[in-house]
Amino acid sequence: MKKIIAFAGSNSSKSINHQLILAVNKLMPNVEVEVVSLRDYEAPVYGIDLEESEGFPATMTALFDKFSSADGFLVSTPEHNGFMPAVMKNTHDWLSRMGRKVYNEKPVVFLSTSPGGRGGASALGQIMSVMPHQGAKVVGGHSVGSFFDKMENGMLKEGDDKQAILGLVTEMLKAI
Repeated sequence: MKKIIAFAGSNSSKSINHQLILAVNKLMPNVEVEVVSLRDYEAPVYGIDLEESEGFPATMTALFDKFSSADGFLVSTPEHNGFMPAVMKNTHDWLSRMGRKVYNEKPVVFLSTSPGGRGGASALGQIMSVMPHQGAKVVGGHSVGSFFDKMENGMLKEGDDKQAILGLVTEMLKAI
């Protein structure tokens, strides 16, 4: 069975990007989806001196191993002042040092959401442009604006956003 690792680039316990990941997970039947929370994989801020003196944090080694088992990825990023959050960047900084590209040349769908109308589009554009350097075979991306208007009972409401995401997920599964 195909295995997808799904995560939000957030360490917030109330992350709407994590909620979006959970909603999209429900749209992928017949696929093993492992939803990962970066809150479970804390690490100090990356620095070469720290890496050389202490090695890799056990949390990052465990996450790297988990990523190695994936056939594809579903990633949703918040936007912090127009950028991906520090926890997302820091996680990628650690993982990228462990011997291969983070996404291991696997298909990836990137998402973002926010309460505002643009849905984190700036951060989405940023990660879609840099993550191919981390081995992401970018299938595509979609930002969901006005998050709270698009969700009901943990599910994406019918509409353009849901259809766009379904299309991306379908393409990712075909690429596996």
